Amino acid sequence: MLPALPLTCAVIDDNEMNRLTLEHLVELTESLTLVASLADGVQALNFLRTHPPVDLLLLDIEMPHLSGLDLVRALPQPAPAIVLVTSHRDFAVEAFALHVADYLVKPVDFARFHQAVARVVARRSPPPEATAVLPAPGSPDQHLFVKVNNKLVRLNFGDVLFIEAMSTYSVLVTAAQKHIVYATLKALEERLPFAHFQRVHRSYIVNTQRIEAVEDNTLRLGPYEVPVGKSYQEEFYRSLRNL
Repeated sequence: MLPALPLTCAVIDDNEMNRLTLEHLVELTESLTLVASLADGVQALNFLRTHPPVDLLLLDIEMPHLSGLDLVRALPQPAPAIVLVTSHRDFAVEAFALHVADYLVKPVDFARFHQAVARVVARRSPPPEATAVLPAPGSPDQHLFVKVNNKLVRLNFGDVLFIEAMSTYSVLVTAAQKHIVYATLKALEERLPFAHFQRVHRSYIVNTQRIEAVEDNTLRLGPYEVPVGKSYQEEFYRSLRNL
């Protein structure tokens, strides 16, 4: 069982009192760490595009300039978990069509808030049977074995789009599936025997052979978008010219 690390979260609401209330609920919740409290959707979108990925958004719906639902549609991928916090029940059907984690109606009490956070934590927890056997350092093998439902499945590294850091484990993402590896991103970076896997962010290693497009320091890999961190940009673009 992996230790439970706090999830980073951002509060987005144009009402200052509502923001203060949510900030207080976050402060009472050990599994959350507040990284931003923002007053509108446009400000939030700019923040999310220029900062490290956030695990959870506590998001109002009715805001000027950019509504909460429109913000969800515009989020960079992979998107954070979304808990909508609103004064109205009317948006529930549309909200859940966007696959939000939960829908809270104001005023929110701590018990209901805690229930929503627990749902997000449960979704992010790795399945206990998902493990992987990595190739030995220096191995020319292009495969690894991932344990799924008590059997080992052979996975071709060429199918991996990128690897994402998640606390003390990592997620290998293909176009069709996600697989858990119980190793830190740093450990994987040291052991991966392939030059075309490159660290582009503190939370991401990408398969450069699977990059489909690069725009505004964002990489398109299949259905996903991965940011290029500022400290990695110079080296990444230099290596990109040599591909």
